[in-house]
Amino acid sequence: MQNNVRPIAPVSIAGLSPQLPSGGMPIFEVVKPVDLFVDPAYQRNVSEKGMRQIRRIIEGFDWAKFKPPICAYSENDGRTILKVLDGQHTAIAAASNPHIDFIPVMIVDAEDTVAQAKAFIGQNTERLGVTTLQLHQAALAAADEDAQTLELVCSRANIKVLKTTNAYTGTGTRQTIAVKQVEALISRRGPKLAREILEVLANAERGPLTAPQIKAVELLLTDPEYHERITSEDLTEAIVDLLFTAEDEAKIFAATHKVQFWRALAITWFRKCKKRRQMLPKVA
Repeated sequence: MQNNVRPIAPVSIAGLSPQLPSGGMPIFEVVKPVDLFVDPAYQRNVSEKGMRQIRRIIEGFDWAKFKPPICAYSENDGRTILKVLDGQHTAIAAASNPHIDFIPVMIVDAEDTVAQAKAFIGQNTERLGVTTLQLHQAALAAADEDAQTLELVCSRANIKVLKTTNAYTGTGTRQTIAVKQVEALISRRGPKLAREILEVLANAERGPLTAPQIKAVELLLTDPEYHERITSEDLTEAIVDLLFTAEDEAKIFAATHKVQFWRALAITWFRKCKKRRQMLPKVA
């Protein structure tokens, strides 16, 4: 007999405001995994890494390790289907295993795509396997205002936010996956200034736009030590002139002076701006 077990007991909720759950309690059903569907509006395609995970589940399928997929009923072409909100790898593995005919699923109340996308975000926000890009796409499907603002700011700066890390075309010019950095930029500077900062990199035809590049331009266009001495046009031309050598120089500067890489990159670009200004002909 085990003596070290402990009961589930409530914790103190002093200072908290417990939320009344919306909708009804989830239900469980047993279904054929091949009868389930996924919605590309908020669900990613299965990557090669995902395929490896599916193969591992197939080879080690064990009901004691099984986590039921979370699903929701939805209408599609006049018929009711079950969409997988979380657990598509498990569902695919079960559908691929010849020894598995049925699986249990948990069905939550989420009638439309927006509600389902919000449920997907809720299930995956703290999960490391789900990337920021995937959560951003789900937030767009859920009509999240912040996600829509981010897309609008990038669009007006002529920058495309990619859906996956494998979606770069050509050199990646005017493309980015730095969603968290753009979110933070908009939060700190507002949509208008954020667009102007991103435009500097877009106009320099740099790509893909990275978080250090965005932070470097933000510093140069907002810190009085720098922005009062250069213009956006100066900075764009400096970035074009230096191309990829700027990042090589910044790495050396960062290591030598013990500063963060993005700050070293900003200093490297600023020095080029100063040299360029000194070379401009003086107007009499």
